[in-house]
Amino acid sequence: MSKRQSRILAATAGALLLVGAAGVIPAEARDGDVKVAGTCTAGSTWKLKLGPRTRSIETEFEVDSNVVGQQWTVAITDNGVTVFTGARTTVAPSGSFTVDKRIPNVAGADAIVATASNAATGESCVASASV
Repeated sequence: MSKRQSRILAATAGALLLVGAAGVIPAEARDGDVKVAGTCTAGSTWKLKLGPRTRSIETEFEVDSNVVGQQWTVAITDNGVTVFTGARTTVAPSGSFTVDKRIPNVAGADAIVATASNAATGESCVASASV
């Protein structure tokens, strides 16, 4: 293994430890995409993918509760400004929903926060990442 490969491996391991301590699991990113995943308050899982492009950020937020037919309220913000609100219902076969949204790519860093809440179960999810 070369020194460069060793440094990359060490940096990756360190990043995984840091992110693991925060309760967020990074997934492999491609073409500058940022992918994070985590767990909601009652065991459902979430994934957030941000794909920075020249004029927009391709944003994909998924919640998987493994229960078909649940109603969720969803919001996405960019640097504290609401860019999406709406309701989603989990669908077969996996009992999940996805929100796909292109949002403007503002100058500087974009801190994206996606939230989902299920009034019937009281469960909530909070996902965040920056690009």
